Amino acid sequence: MVFIYKKIVKGKPLYYLRISKRVGTKVVSKDIAYLGDSLEGAKKKILNLPKYKGDIRKSFRKINLYLESEHYKEKIVEMKLKKNDFIGNNLTEVEACKLHYLDFNKSDKKTINSFIESFATHFSYNTTSLEGNTITLEEAKKMLESGVSPKDRTLREIYDVRNTKDVFLDIFNKKANISHNSIISIHKKLMKDIDERVGYRTADIRVIKSRFDSTPAEYVKADMEILINWYIENKKKLHPLVLAGVFHHKFEKIHPFFDGNGRTGRILMNVILINNGYPPIIIDKKKRFGYLDALGSADKVDLTKIDKVKYRNLIKYISDEFILTYWNHFI
Repeated sequence: MVFIYKKIVKGKPLYYLRISKRVGTKVVSKDIAYLGDSLEGAKKKILNLPKYKGDIRKSFRKINLYLESEHYKEKIVEMKLKKNDFIGNNLTEVEACKLHYLDFNKSDKKTINSFIESFATHFSYNTTSLEGNTITLEEAKKMLESGVSPKDRTLREIYDVRNTKDVFLDIFNKKANISHNSIISIHKKLMKDIDERVGYRTADIRVIKSRFDSTPAEYVKADMEILINWYIENKKKLHPLVLAGVFHHKFEKIHPFFDGNGRTGRILMNVILINNGYPPIIIDKKKRFGYLDALGSADKVDLTKIDKVKYRNLIKYISDEFILTYWNHFI
């Protein structure tokens, strides 16, 4: 495998093409070509190395991803952004994603739609899998893109994946706001043909394996009102990624619906990001336990408060996933 390696010498970046091979039980890496001291120079030189053409071709996507992400990070560094106490060291990469996304949105409509369709399928698969849906990614792709329903899967699981993609595309194309009516409408669409209990719940529920008690039924509407007011008060004060992450946590703590709270919460997180010009996020189902731990680390924060220390783990987790999601799906 070949990849680009950056060395910092006397404060100046130097780029090398490095090859990594397994020798016995060890992985040995060595520099095989100097690519210069600029990304533009590296781009040109890497296409003129006939000796390693085959290796470069095999790893081209990763190489191109590195070059693109580094290019946009350099642009953000030049802007000298103000430090964000919540996002910390990930701020440069988060803003690099947004900047690249702005350029991505200048592509032709067919290209944009193709990327978004693929993203919506992956989002639907992951967010429903987090809740126990057993449909695989390949089955989800066949069902959503070709209309081939998977065998030995329940109708609930099929509707779950279908509804989630439909709702994601809806909020991406039309945008939604953060209000009682919008939240209830999103939840209703997610639960179509799955659960007839729509609107805020009217009975208490127990969230399995949670470390918090959800809001008692008689206070759900009041707590949602508090949360929406909190959102309105903070939507211009907090970085959109922080706003989205903290809102998501507070929403899940209330757990306003009988079912579908996680799926609704992750859609709402994307509503906030998209409305602020940021790309959407996928929480990878393989990292479920890390995600739940990150949410749980802020459970003792009051509904109206923002605690930088107690939200640090969650925002770190979400910003990591945001960056990974972006470069995996928009390049």
